[in-house]
Amino acid sequence: MKTFGGPVLFLDRSDINTDEIIPAKYLTEITKEDLKPYILEDLKLPGFDPKGPKTLNAKVILSRGNFGCGSSREHAPWVFEVNGITAVIAESFARIFRQNMFNCGMAAIELPKADLDIIFSHADDEDAAMTIDIEAQTLNVTGGGKQKSFSFEISPFDKALVMAGGWVDYADQKY
Repeated sequence: MKTFGGPVLFLDRSDINTDEIIPAKYLTEITKEDLKPYILEDLKLPGFDPKGPKTLNAKVILSRGNFGCGSSREHAPWVFEVNGITAVIAESFARIFRQNMFNCGMAAIELPKADLDIIFSHADDEDAAMTIDIEAQTLNVTGGGKQKSFSFEISPFDKALVMAGGWVDYADQKY
């Protein structure tokens, strides 16, 4: 079974769009793997380096509201998938991006702003990490010698997609 969680990449901004996740100029690449080096290439945030170790080692992305807005391309979740990102956590998601995450077997977890604020307090912790239990719908944040647990909601169908490894694997198991 797929493990969810690991080092966290903190992107403290709302409205991160699909062009910032994977620039449109790379949409002609032939395979998902070809997208890998361009993850978050056009994202502009103070101190953010798309080629830096925090980005390259991340397994979870933490952001603010309306994550994945913009065009409805599947390439945005794909670039996360090939870079080992297992979950994106935000206050809200663009509807199509959120469903594309589940369809690819990754978690798109919505948390209230107050919970996000607590997790963002770990942004400067070099050891900030998360473990996510999709089945139990809980996540655990560690960093700076502290630990905190949160619960989240996910529909039974979306949970089944994630647990199966995505839509194709779910369909293979069910049909």
